[in-house]
Amino acid sequence: MPPIEAPATSCNIASHLPAMAARQPHKRAVVVPAGRDAMGNVTWAHSTFAQLDEASDRIPQGLESVGIRRGVRTVLMVKPSLDFFALVFALYKVGAVLVLIDPGIGTRALKTCLKEVEPEAFVGVPAAHVARLIFRGSLRSVKINVTVGPRLFWGGHTLDGIRNKGPYTPYVMAETDPEDVAAVLFTSGSTGIPKGAVYTHGMFDAQVRMLKAIYRFGDDEIDLPTFPLFALFDPALGMTAVIPDMDARKPGSADPAKIIEAIEDHGCTSMFGSPALLRNLGRYGVEHGVKLRSLRRVLSAGAPVPHDVLSNMHAMLQPGVEVFTPYGATESLPVANIGSREILEDTAEGTRAGQGICVGRPVEGARVRVIRITDDAIAAWSDDLELPAGEIGEITVQGAMVTRTYFARPDKTALAKIDDGGEVVHRMGDLGRFDEQGRLWMCGRKSHRVTTSEGPVFTVPVERIFDAHDGVLRTALVGIGAPGQQRPRLLVERQPGGALSDGELIEALLAMGSELPITRGITDIALYPGAFPVDIRHNAKINREQLARWAAGQRA
Repeated sequence: MPPIEAPATSCNIASHLPAMAARQPHKRAVVVPAGRDAMGNVTWAHSTFAQLDEASDRIPQGLESVGIRRGVRTVLMVKPSLDFFALVFALYKVGAVLVLIDPGIGTRALKTCLKEVEPEAFVGVPAAHVARLIFRGSLRSVKINVTVGPRLFWGGHTLDGIRNKGPYTPYVMAETDPEDVAAVLFTSGSTGIPKGAVYTHGMFDAQVRMLKAIYRFGDDEIDLPTFPLFALFDPALGMTAVIPDMDARKPGSADPAKIIEAIEDHGCTSMFGSPALLRNLGRYGVEHGVKLRSLRRVLSAGAPVPHDVLSNMHAMLQPGVEVFTPYGATESLPVANIGSREILEDTAEGTRAGQGICVGRPVEGARVRVIRITDDAIAAWSDDLELPAGEIGEITVQGAMVTRTYFARPDKTALAKIDDGGEVVHRMGDLGRFDEQGRLWMCGRKSHRVTTSEGPVFTVPVERIFDAHDGVLRTALVGIGAPGQQRPRLLVERQPGGALSDGELIEALLAMGSELPITRGITDIALYPGAFPVDIRHNAKINREQLARWAAGQRA
């Protein structure tokens, strides 16, 4: 891996954009769908790096004139578009604090997140402003609102009205300190109400430099990011961001033909897709004999990627091209990295044997350690917390890309952060271990472990053994009963079109489990009716809390 670049001269994350505009002004920065022609082919609109830099320079003065200035917490709810990218960089340029929340998290969670972040400004499409009025009790702090598109009865300002349409003069962006807050990015909420991870300009800058070093992104790169937050890194990395024709809120339902269409139309060299999106894409590609010859790499995160998905993706890619599965979280990304060829040729066997999922080696700049398992807060780091290689504990990470706090959630901050002489150690909430080669293996969420009278049972190692059965799409291990006295129950989502009856499948899984010590005690297996509930962000993380409630109401 090439060395990580030194920090940018200015620590404002937006400073990467004018630097790229000066370096490659005519390269397309953002490409978005703009409808379809009479033949049904998608048409595209774009902004070059110079155009995006200018577009984001024409907004800040208008933002300042209505009161959106340095430090003002500003909710942004705009679909991926040319205006979305221009607004993000404009807000960074004035030094405002960007607040991003997934709109699909549900009404209750959305209201809670909006209330606790106490935004002072709200920028959104008309539908977002309708929601803002419905949630008025949760948004009493909002004093400024800007509508992107037609403004109806709610008053305030419009983006078109504040945008400078006169002679162009470059905007002098705020000179932010590395510790200045740049954004509050909410977690997916897969294990409860989403938490607002506080990002500084220095953290964003560190992430850009780390990603560039790990994946060797070049000046000629064209990316297909199917997750809007990852798309924001592309202009800073000098990559063209091609936004596909899909609903970014539902990656698991994206039309594979439209994903392929975007890759082929633009010769994309890189793409990011959740495991759910890659599952459908790989299956479609194998069925139709599709070859994606322009891709140099594929990235996938949000949940572990099943081995059959990696194999199907390989069938679409050129020899030597890999699917990388970076490990991390909203609070810290990247942490570790591994490629699909090492997984399929080496670590897959260990996964099938109940060792967990190998997520690779820690990336340069990340100090990763495994500590003994506890549900209590840990105020200060002590070396005796760390476990030796081979022992399963909680994964922790320390580095420039690690968030220091959750916004207005001191209780959650105390549970997730450890002070290490003024530096922050983040507790990932995942359990894992190091092997003798220095690779990290993930064994499931700490909160999902099943605590029996004979000791803990970890979810991922058990599940991946049963997932290997042809009749199984995926499994989820949950605990029934009081903590410390739980009984493990394995829930099964059937593979569509499976040949075995329900009873035959359960018998086959019981026989499979009896062959290994780690699964010999799993004798309670139930078929779940329909698809497992999953997270709204990546459509890939299983909602075990919901499954556990269902399982508790079923007879063994």
